[in-house]
Amino acid sequence: MDRLLDIEADARRAFDAIRKGGIAILPMDVGYSLIGSGDAALRKIFDTKRRAPSKLNAMVGDQAIHREIHLLDTRQRAIVDAIVQDHGLPLGLIAPGRMDHPLLRALSPEMLARSTKDGTVLMLLNAGAFEEAIGRLSLRHGVPLFGSSANLSLSGTKFRVEDIEPEVLGIADVVIDYGLRKWHFYRQSSTLIDIRTVTATRKGSCFDVIADILARQFAITLNDPTLA
Repeated sequence: MDRLLDIEADARRAFDAIRKGGIAILPMDVGYSLIGSGDAALRKIFDTKRRAPSKLNAMVGDQAIHREIHLLDTRQRAIVDAIVQDHGLPLGLIAPGRMDHPLLRALSPEMLARSTKDGTVLMLLNAGAFEEAIGRLSLRHGVPLFGSSANLSLSGTKFRVEDIEPEVLGIADVVIDYGLRKWHFYRQSSTLIDIRTVTATRKGSCFDVIADILARQFAITLNDPTLA
């Protein structure tokens, strides 16, 4: 009999490791992510990936975390809801954040500086059932989850665990392997949009569909950052 996924149990196992200071490789629809919480874990992720100092950590969140932390006006919220709820697409959202939220207050000054910029928080939204499950645990227990894609910097998003570099796999206390990820055919992680100006800072998964939604529903022409 084929093994069925137990998303809630797997999310709990990964979350328990992270809240104890560990690092987990998690299955997001836009590729595998390397996630931690405390200073030591996030520093290890940053150093192992060989990230440039200018690169920021992204926050793992569900819809509840997004609504509690991100500060959006009515039109901005309508844009985000159209993409992630009406059309069910993943999105890396850059938006002003409520810096007094308990999840952000739990970060040290160093990690806050590495995870926010000019009062904004980058949060991965609608990246699958596993992200939603571990996001609920994050909010319930007040443990912020941050990190980035499970790969060495500039080596490309990994959509299978077996493609992740040994150095990256080697720092993970838990690896949740759900096989080939949903949006693999884009060969890129999430599209990043700064909602303040509704501009794309990274062209990623579902960029073409997101651009069409913005054009048809909001009369917005989304820029292609690869042409800048």
